[in-house]
Order: sequence, then structure tokens, then C-alpha cells
Amino acid sequence: QVQLVESGGGLVQAGDSLRLSCTASGRTFSRYAMGWFRQAPGKERVFVSWISSSGGITNYADSVKGRFTISRDNAKNTVYLQMNSLKFEDTAVYYCVTIMRGPANTPEGWNYWGQGTQVTVSS
Repeated sequence: QVQLVESGGGLVQAGDSLRLSCTASGRTFSRYAMGWFRQAPGKERVFVSWISSSGGITNYADSVKGRFTISRDNAKNTVYLQMNSLKFEDTAVYYCVTIMRGPANTPEGWNYWGQGTQVTVSS
């Protein structure tokens, strides 16, 4: 059974940084791309970033490019999202995903989802 567990969310002020982690179990995740989506209150779930199985390819939503960095440690089956210069509009539940099956920037493009971790940025 595939399981993704996110951690690292919290309440921060605008301009602060946070690092989210997502640890996977149940598969050899070094073979699979991993990524992050987020969902703000009352809005749809949207793409944030993804990283290839080797870590050699990354992609970001325009809204986070230059502020967020995705990385992974395959020895730990863990993907990270370093979030710097946080803004109020980054407030959302952040979800980890893995095993891509379609377009990476769509929720339908991923097979497995974590439960999410809340990030709240106060202005």
C-alpha cells in the first residue's frame, strides 16, 4: 500500500521560510517522479512543483518560481519543498503526490496523494 506522509507545515509571517517534507512508503520511490500541489480555502487544487525520479528535472508553477525549491533524497524516500519569501497567498493545504500518470501540472496526472499539511502565512 502506497503511503505519503507530509510534515513541516505551520503558521509563519510573510517573508519567512518553511520546509515541507514528504516521506513515501510502499514502493521503490526512487523510480518515480514526486510533486506538490496546494489548495487554498474555497479554491481548486493547483500544481506547485514536481521533480523527476533522479532529481535531474524540476518544474514550478509561475507563482512560486524563484521562491520555492523542490528536492529529494531517494535514500530516505523523501521529497522536500523549501519555501522562501512566503506570501499571504501561499496559504493553503499542501499535498504531496507520486507516480505520474498524465500531465504533471494537473491533479489527474498523479496516482497517489498524501493527507496534506497546512501552511498559513500571516500578512
